[in-house]
Amino acid sequence: MDSTLRAFERLLQIMDDLRKGCPWDREQTFESLRHLTIEETYELSDAILEGDLDEIRDELGDLMLHIVFYSKIGSETGAFTIKDVLEQITRKLIKRHPHIYGDVKVNSARDVKDNWEKIKLNEGRISVLEGVPGSLPALVKAYRIQEKARGVGFDWEHIDQVWEKVLEEKEELKAEIMTDASRSEIEEEFGDLLFALVNYARFIRINPEDALERSNKKFIRRFQYLEDQVRKEGKNLSEMSLPEMDVYWEQAKRTTNGER
Repeated sequence: MDSTLRAFERLLQIMDDLRKGCPWDREQTFESLRHLTIEETYELSDAILEGDLDEIRDELGDLMLHIVFYSKIGSETGAFTIKDVLEQITRKLIKRHPHIYGDVKVNSARDVKDNWEKIKLNEGRISVLEGVPGSLPALVKAYRIQEKARGVGFDWEHIDQVWEKVLEEKEELKAEIMTDASRSEIEEEFGDLLFALVNYARFIRINPEDALERSNKKFIRRFQYLEDQVRKEGKNLSEMSLPEMDVYWEQAKRTTNGER
């Protein structure tokens, strides 16, 4: 523990030095750091999906720097310090874990999440959905909305009901397309289908954002293999027919074990 505290203290000292002596660090504000923090979060996400533990460690360090940076800026305006940040999250964790720091009984991780949402409502929130950031990507937002609604009991009872909803939304989308509906009407039905699929993913314990990103990465690997092979044979991809491309695509699928 002492070595951990010393390492954290050293980071705080370095942050003080940077704000005093580095022209770039001295100019930064909450607003200027915001987009960089989002970028670092996505880099951590990539490292997690790749299972790269060294990269996860490095990206966590970058995020830790940002937390310390924001806290340093806050202290300069008298708004808050890193001590305030740590004490606030400590109080929150204790309050929202009454099964550890109180006499509440839970039987599962789901009970813990449900209690968490109920406690937040008791803290003065009007809607359980207030905790969903408006700037979240739509797929992540749908997942969080559904999780929070489930936390207060608003959810399907059986997984079969969820799949039936997926099929229902699929048919409604198909009907809109077949009847040449307006773009906005088709878009709405497409959104409903996506929302239903996110719901089904949640029921089978799949994070849809992670699942889609893995598919993105798989497509990129295969397509870049296709490009490499075409280039090696002196061909031009844009001049090839789809059946010709499919030959390389099937090769790409066979070169990666476990992929379909």
